[in-house]
Formats: sequence, C-alpha cells, structure tokens
Amino acid sequence: AGRVLSTLRNHWKKSTLGVCLLSWGGSWLYGKHCDNLLRRAACQEAQAFGNQLIPATMPLKKATVFLNPAACKGKARNLFEKNAAPILHLSGMDVTVVKTDYEGQAKKLLELMENTDVIIIAGGDGTVQEVLRELYPGLLGISLWAVFSKIPIGFIPLGKTCTLSQTLYPESTNQVHHIINATLAILKGETVPLDVLQIKGEKEQPVFAVTGLRWGSYRDAGVKVSKYWYLGPLKTKAAHFFSTFKEWPQKRQAALMYLGPTERPPEEPDEKPPRPPLYVRLYRRLRLYWSPPPKEIPQEVAPENWEELNLSTIELSIATRNRQLDLTRTEDFMDICIEADTVSKGQFVNRGSQKMRDPHTCPEGTQCIQASRCILQLPEGTEGSFGIDNEEYEAVPVEVKLLPRKLRFICDPRMREEMLHAAVQ
Repeated sequence: AGRVLSTLRNHWKKSTLGVCLLSWGGSWLYGKHCDNLLRRAACQEAQAFGNQLIPATMPLKKATVFLNPAACKGKARNLFEKNAAPILHLSGMDVTVVKTDYEGQAKKLLELMENTDVIIIAGGDGTVQEVLRELYPGLLGISLWAVFSKIPIGFIPLGKTCTLSQTLYPESTNQVHHIINATLAILKGETVPLDVLQIKGEKEQPVFAVTGLRWGSYRDAGVKVSKYWYLGPLKTKAAHFFSTFKEWPQKRQAALMYLGPTERPPEEPDEKPPRPPLYVRLYRRLRLYWSPPPKEIPQEVAPENWEELNLSTIELSIATRNRQLDLTRTEDFMDICIEADTVSKGQFVNRGSQKMRDPHTCPEGTQCIQASRCILQLPEGTEGSFGIDNEEYEAVPVEVKLLPRKLRFICDPRMREEMLHAAVQ
C-alpha cells in the first residue's frame, strides 16, 4: 500500500489523468448501457403493435421514410438504423426508406408511390424543408395536394437543429431517448394540424416553412457562433459581442404590406356521408328539372384591405403559431415581430443568448402584427441573408402567405393532451 501511495504521489500528473480517463470511460459505458435499455423497452412496446391481429383482407400499413444521411454531420443514417428502424419494422409496418441524396429525388419517388399511409421525415429542419419543397409543390401541380395533405407526417429528429420537435414531442436531453419517443409516437398516430408559410420571391420556386423567417443582426450573429467553439460556453456572447464592432446601430429598413387575420372555417369531416339511395337521387334530379333554381346574381368581391408600414428594425421575424398551438382558435394568422432598432450593445449581447435558445422570442418594445399574408419590399442594394427554418437564403423581396392547418403532423399523445388542456383553460 505504501509503495502504491508513493508511486501515485511521485507521478501525480499521470495519476490524475488516469483517474479522469477512467471516470469518463465509466460514464460513457454507463450511458451506452442506459441507451441499450431504452432501445430494448421501445422494441418490446413496438412488438406489441406488431403482434396485433389484422384481417387477412387488410393490407399492411405502408410507411415511406425520407432519410437525409448527411444530417447531424453524417451520423443520421447510423442514428436511424440503430434507434428508429427496428421499432418501425417490429411494429408490422411495410417500411420503404428513401435517401434524399440529390435534389428532386423525393418528388419523383413520391409520384410513383401508391397507397402510402404514413410519410416519415428523418433528419433536421433542412430535411423537413426539402421534403415540403420537393414533394408538395410538385403534387400541387398535378392536383394531388388535397390527397397528400391528409396523409399523416411523422418527424424523427436526427439533425443538428430540429425546431419542429419542440412542438411535437416532450423535451429530452438524451438524443437516443428523443428519437425513440418520436418513433413510438408515429406508431400511436395522434396528429395535430400545423400551419405552413409559403415564401416566394419574384423568380425563385416557393420555399415552405413550418417555423418562420428571420432577418436581422441576431440571426447573422447566431450563424457565426460555431466559429468561436474554442471559447466554450462563452462562444455565444463572443459572437454577438464581436458583431457589434460593425457599423452600429445595425438597422434593417424595408416596406411592409400586410392583410389581417382570416376567419377559421369549420373542420371538414374526415369521412364522406353515405351516398343516398337511388330513389332519393332520382327525386332530386326530377325536382331540379321541373323547377330549376333561380340564377344567382354575382356578388362583387370586396377589395383586400392592405395595411402599409415603413419599418426600421434590428431584426424582423415572420413566424407561424405552431409553437403555441391553439386547436380552438377562431382566426388564422402568422406573427410578424418588428424589434426596435434602439438597442444598446449590452442589450444586444444579452438578448443574443436568449435568441439562441428561442429564436422567435420577442423582447419588450417589439411591435407585433397578426397577418394572414404580407409582402416585404427591400431597398435596392440590400445585402445579407434570411434564415428560413434555420436554412440560409439570399435576402430578396418576398411574399409570405399563410397556409393554415395545411399538414397533419404526428405528435406525442401527451403533447396533444397539453394543447387541449391549455385551450380549455
């Protein structure tokens, strides 16, 4: 024992390093063990779905997975195959995996696909945006939007940024647990209707967003945070601090035109009413033949009441209400937040950290507008970029149109219960 203590004392640096490595290794192995237990429990739950008896005439439920292998720095494929794929296969689904290796592939494959019961997007914010851009505009052109907009969409968060998962699933610090929870939620099939923003420039193909658009200094500083990785927990403040060395105050100027909220129409029934008997249909046709209805006088359409606003702001955001879903709301609108340009450098650095946690938070003094449609005109020579669902696009004049409750996304049943409970209160 004395010799051991003497050795440890004489080589204390090596001893300290060894203890740290052993502690880290033990913690890593314990984490892997816990992940394996989570996978085993999830597979047992999925097998219970797979063991359910179905009639011989009923086909297997078909799921098409759009997987982005490049998500999460190339780790998405491994994450999907280890944590999500076994659950989907054990549940008894007929699973087809489509890798979104090149632009346009998703649209071509979906046009050939028949009888898809569930669409599953496996990736991050960029993957969701790519699938919406590639699939739905193409389907709209061949009059299939109405069909595919009713297919439930599952989201498996595999990317670096997965904003949508904050709406659909409970918060989790463990990535494996988060992926497993999302996959199990797909098996349960509870859905919520989400709004979509159609963002269109003068020439480009429309971009579709489920979160929103950001334009301003906070967004520009946020994308540079990773450059200061060597500063550890101070990297966020450093990125915003160094950005204040540019021309200050940093202002974005534009002209905004917008329309107010629209009244939400009643929910359409999922099932069509049964077809009336033959004698009823004959009677209706004869009645129309002998006493046709009077011709309707065309009514004049009221002109749209556009509001105009010249703005000067440090940041502008146009966001859906998907983060604060209210299933009983009587109006549909998106939130336009125009932040004051009178911000000190200290406030900018502090608010920048808040923006990294919740990009669409609106600090005190922000002008908030509820709109169903807007046109953003930028001065000639405007430089910079928009952030649309965390993807970068050149800042150009755009028209943003709200597509209310356009898609049905699968969510965790607990999240749906929370939404309904909040709506009742």
